[in-house]
Amino acid sequence: MSDPQAAPVAVLGGTFDPVHYGHLRPAIELLEALGLSQIRLVPGHVPPHRPQPQLEAQARARLLDSAVAGIPGLVVDRCELDRPGPSYTVDTLASLRRRLGEHRPLCFIMGRDAFRGLMQWHQWEALSRQAHLVVMTRGGDAEALSPALAEWTQPRRMEDPAALRRSPSGGVLFQAVSRLEISATGIRRLLALGYSAQGLMPDVVWHELASSGCYGYPQVSRASLPGRLNPRHV
Repeated sequence: MSDPQAAPVAVLGGTFDPVHYGHLRPAIELLEALGLSQIRLVPGHVPPHRPQPQLEAQARARLLDSAVAGIPGLVVDRCELDRPGPSYTVDTLASLRRRLGEHRPLCFIMGRDAFRGLMQWHQWEALSRQAHLVVMTRGGDAEALSPALAEWTQPRRMEDPAALRRSPSGGVLFQAVSRLEISATGIRRLLALGYSAQGLMPDVVWHELASSGCYGYPQVSRASLPGRLNPRHV
């Protein structure tokens, strides 16, 4: 059994190419709604099932550092950047489990669309042995789970966030978060066309992207942060 006094630690992975409020606002809502001690934002190094990020890994991590500065409970974890090869979630959770010990509740946060494809993930059945799965749902989500996934989920489903504290792993909790129609793809497209993406991400991130010309054309003349980014156009 887990320590009932230990608030769960959660992991939210992604390319964060670039980070924006569609990442940050749901994370803040989950911190509060689930009583998490922290959410570790893990930028992927080599995503195995999607195109490679346009911005190099350390630059994405530095932008994340800037984005979460001053937001209690959000922490950048570079564990995947320090590991060679594809960034498999099962390896990330196993690494964090070793750091936390076997009894601390650990949660892996994912979107409902990602959860629908869970059975295609690398070593997917091992994920729930390492952590609880917290599935973000948003208004308008309608597509049902496959019969096989619904059958697997049913005995593991949790209805009360407090249940996350009572065991270190193994549960599935569906949690509503705000729907923000913001995407990294859309932001990259705006910047590539020379349009402003201000308001879609923290200003400190926007100023650095705009001044460095990452993803497109420079939009401001002054450098806003120390240490210019190294965009990798692909």
